[in-house]
Amino acid sequence: MVQHDRSAGVLLGMACGDALGAGFAYAGPLPPTAPVGMRGGGGANWARGEWTDYTALAIPVARAAADGLDLRDESTLDLIAAEWVDWANTAPYAGHQLDAALSGPDPTAAAVRSAARERHDSVGRSAGNGCLIRTAPVALAFLHDPGALAAAARGLSELTHCETDAGDACVLWGLAIRHTILTGELDLRVGLGTLSPGRRQLWSARIDHAELRQPRDFTRNGWVVQALQGAWSAIVHTRDVSDTEEDAGQYRLGVEAAVRGGGNTDAVAGIAGALLAARWGLAAVPSEWRRLVQGWPGLRGADLVRLSVLAAHSQDTNEAGERESFRLHAVK
Repeated sequence: MVQHDRSAGVLLGMACGDALGAGFAYAGPLPPTAPVGMRGGGGANWARGEWTDYTALAIPVARAAADGLDLRDESTLDLIAAEWVDWANTAPYAGHQLDAALSGPDPTAAAVRSAARERHDSVGRSAGNGCLIRTAPVALAFLHDPGALAAAARGLSELTHCETDAGDACVLWGLAIRHTILTGELDLRVGLGTLSPGRRQLWSARIDHAELRQPRDFTRNGWVVQALQGAWSAIVHTRDVSDTEEDAGQYRLGVEAAVRGGGNTDAVAGIAGALLAARWGLAAVPSEWRRLVQGWPGLRGADLVRLSVLAAHSQDTNEAGERESFRLHAVK
């Protein structure tokens, strides 16, 4: 089934984009013909094929979704927050906002949310791109309930990033992934109707701007708005204009274009990678990247595919046994 193939590739496509960009972070922009490959390095000296904190923070969300938990429930957010705090104890630096939110002694959602708000109030902003990639599993968990998807994506964002821009970006990206899986159409505007009229107009203009510019033009892509704009620009400017149903390397072209844009290349390529995999499916992710990709907490590409499948079927009661077996396998 085409939709099954698309949903199965989302987390893998995201992680491969993230890992590809890791070795090029802050080294661009690069010329359009510059070769891009898995090379490791970057600010945290990532291993070749290793995903960064962006994908790592998505893993607890995906696990919760795969276990059939409601991502809107505070009890579920408590479990996710506890795993994030555990990750943060040994993780490389992940940005001021995340470090502030996850460094406290109380690993509950309420405590994380409170610490994030305190940091936001002290500096006046909290719309870094660290909130966005981790919401990809939300799209999988609520494929058939866009309203619940939007609520869960915003709630998950607000655990650590208080600005409206952050929540809006997560809602728009999550609904775009859902729409692409279900229809095969790439459309970042599909979620605009969920925003208030003023926010809808603002984001419509931002998407228009992304389509008129190149990824390298979004030099502030540590900001969630420009990270999403850069990713969408990369997709739009490499999209197959023939509208064929065959993958002509569109996934690879898109994520490589995102990396060549420079700046937060791991984030931008990961954002683009999830959407492109939702369009072109699992097989579109290059086999070399699928073999190499790996990261916290000791997972590999095949584990991400399995998580995607389980998250996308998280409301099916006959998946309960398989969800439990993944949990046991993943924590060994």
